[in-house]
Amino acid sequence: QVELVESGGGLVQTGGSLKLSCAASGPTDSSYAMGWFRQAPEKERELVAAVSWISWRGFTTYYADSVKDRFIISRDHTKATVYLQMNNLNTEDSGVYYCVARAGGRRLNWSEYDSWGQGTQVTVSS
Repeated sequence: QVELVESGGGLVQTGGSLKLSCAASGPTDSSYAMGWFRQAPEKERELVAAVSWISWRGFTTYYADSVKDRFIISRDHTKATVYLQMNNLNTEDSGVYYCVARAGGRRLNWSEYDSWGQGTQVTVSS
């Protein structure tokens, strides 16, 4: 099983930026889909961004509507690391961010991933 370790969370003011990192160890390769879920208090856990490999298209990205044009997901294969650059943050972005991975393509459901990180807290103050 793949082990995922997140870092980079913290406290930031509205309008600020944070960059999350997720280092993967274990049997991963570029065919693995990796992404970030967010769990906010009293809200459902949602997939905010993911990167996956499609053989005839190459790497593709997914963003939830709530983070489009503000978040950027990227992947460094040499380091088996995925990043989430979060810009123009607002209080709605607060929550615990979990890195996920699965063999194969992206899925929207938490349970369809094979590996999950411990989570990193992001708090955006007004």
